[in-house]
Amino acid sequence: MFIISVNIWQMQLWNWRKKKDMKKIAVVGAGLAGSLQAILMAKKGYEVSVFERRPDLRKAKLIAGKSINLALSHRGWKALELAGIADDIREIAIPMYKRCMHALDGTLTYQPYGKEDEAIYSVSRGGLNQKLMNLADQYPSISYHFNRKCNDIDLATNTLTFDNSESGEREKHQVDKVFATDGAFSAVRMRMQKSTMFDYSQKYLDHGYKELVIPANEDGTHKLDKNCLHIWPRGEFMMIALANLDGSFTCTLFFPMKGEVSFESLETREQVSDFFDKTFPDAVQLMPTLLDDYFGNPTSTLIMVRCTPWNYKDDVVLIGDAAHAIVPFYGQGMNCAFEDCTVFHEMHEEVNGNWDGLLGRFSDRRVPEGNAILDLALQNYVEMRDLTADPNFLLQKKIEAKFSKLYPEKWIPLYSQVTFSHTPYSQAIKNGKVQDEIMAEILKMDNIHENWDAPEVMEKLVSLVK
Repeated sequence: MFIISVNIWQMQLWNWRKKKDMKKIAVVGAGLAGSLQAILMAKKGYEVSVFERRPDLRKAKLIAGKSINLALSHRGWKALELAGIADDIREIAIPMYKRCMHALDGTLTYQPYGKEDEAIYSVSRGGLNQKLMNLADQYPSISYHFNRKCNDIDLATNTLTFDNSESGEREKHQVDKVFATDGAFSAVRMRMQKSTMFDYSQKYLDHGYKELVIPANEDGTHKLDKNCLHIWPRGEFMMIALANLDGSFTCTLFFPMKGEVSFESLETREQVSDFFDKTFPDAVQLMPTLLDDYFGNPTSTLIMVRCTPWNYKDDVVLIGDAAHAIVPFYGQGMNCAFEDCTVFHEMHEEVNGNWDGLLGRFSDRRVPEGNAILDLALQNYVEMRDLTADPNFLLQKKIEAKFSKLYPEKWIPLYSQVTFSHTPYSQAIKNGKVQDEIMAEILKMDNIHENWDAPEVMEKLVSLVK
């Protein structure tokens, strides 16, 4: 008993000394994932320096037209709970319980996202980022360094080089560990790409996006149901709208970059006005600043990034968009990034803070998940713009919802697996393929549109589900 106690004491002392000797953490990028990761590392007792190329977002005016409202769901909430800040974020989040599809003739069709009490939450990217920064300021061990553009990292010495845009000077900071959360065009990842056995690919979507606005009513209320995610599906493109706390909606037009009907082809105010009158007639009457917003806000691109490994030895690791930039059509970009933070936190706890091999194991575990959610997001774009107006698709969702309610142990819809559970993305995409094969058989049944809720439909589903 004494020998065991001594060995445990020696192990704890070793871990304490290792942690004591390794205290300096650098987070490159003060966005959502970077600020959250800084909080989680500070809670573990580390000294964290956060470097950001932009000025302090809390002191600058939020730039309109550069962001897409975010949909916070289970994976994101878990990370915020771990950081002890979920209640603070709920103050700036609006629940959305269902999709509201706007047909060309103005007909509205509703589709619940999950069970009655399940919702995704609309949050402003800028507002959430500011909130996370303010919460991080409560930790004396976190320091923010703004106006620092990452120029390079010496992977051999963990020395980061930054250009200080305020002083014009070049700074060097040597640290023990680096978390690169500096986005899809990560400077840290660019250096890692030059290291041996690092695989990287990027692809731009043929579609881009532009932010538009539905303002609040004069009394500050919303012009549409604030508890829905509104979608105008139009085949090759779509527009969505998510509510803000001030009564407005942030609208995002996802549209081809080039072609006969595209951002490239809409050049004049008259062309834009005619296009919106014909394509989104019920929305136009709610958008008095449409033309000013369209020509005043930038047209932004959508990039997808895959890479492996996410780490360099035991010293540097990529998190969030730096590791897995994805398109926004599953609402999982932020949630996946926050889940990166959760998984690292849990793995770090499991080994009691021993970093030996930790970053490599983290990369091995998360790379398949980053690839899977990228594939799911691309798949969901087709669903949102094309299928949400398709009768067979809507029927399939109704059948799935009923079967899931009757047999929750047998069937969890793919969307619920991704959004309302912590099922690994890679497993969810496998499950979804099996479910689609089963539903294809169900939709072949005679008179399925008239008899979709008949007992024999549920009985056949039971027989097909293994």
